[in-house]
Amino acid sequence: MSENYQKRWYIVQTYSGYENKVKANLEQRIATMGMEDRIFSVLVPIEERLQVKDGKTKRVRRKLYPSYVLVEMILNDQSWFVVRHTPGVTGFVGAGNHPMPLSDKEVQDVMEKIGVGHSKPRMEIDLKPGDVVTVRSGAFEGQSGPVVEVLAEKGKIKFSVTVFGRETIVEADYSELQKL
Repeated sequence: MSENYQKRWYIVQTYSGYENKVKANLEQRIATMGMEDRIFSVLVPIEERLQVKDGKTKRVRRKLYPSYVLVEMILNDQSWFVVRHTPGVTGFVGAGNHPMPLSDKEVQDVMEKIGVGHSKPRMEIDLKPGDVVTVRSGAFEGQSGPVVEVLAEKGKIKFSVTVFGRETIVEADYSELQKL
């Protein structure tokens, strides 16, 4: 394996359910083997979402890539050996014995999904266009109508109600609505 002086992110495959154990083992091995100058970060990508169901909001955490851990490192024979021989690691993702680093775009996409760079968790909404909702609070309390559009990023729902005998599209916060 040739010396690569560039710090890159690599994907390491683990036994199913061992991602956090591999992270802890690898961090311990980095410290005891003095590899801090070659292996910089070990990450188990976890996505946090707000899930709203039956009017109740709860935070849901899930592994973005089960059985995989991301490692930021300068790849050489020693760093490869330390990672590869960590208990629970089954190998690097790549061709044969040649680990393939993630592209900058792939790293950016993962970091966005796990919330690095923005602090607000994504909203997971169990409504789709055509579902009927009732307004629980606000100016249109008690009104019902079909969902027209779901704006998950904003946590808003556009739905149709009848105002003064005319169909009108209204936008409301998801927390103010209840699915019928």
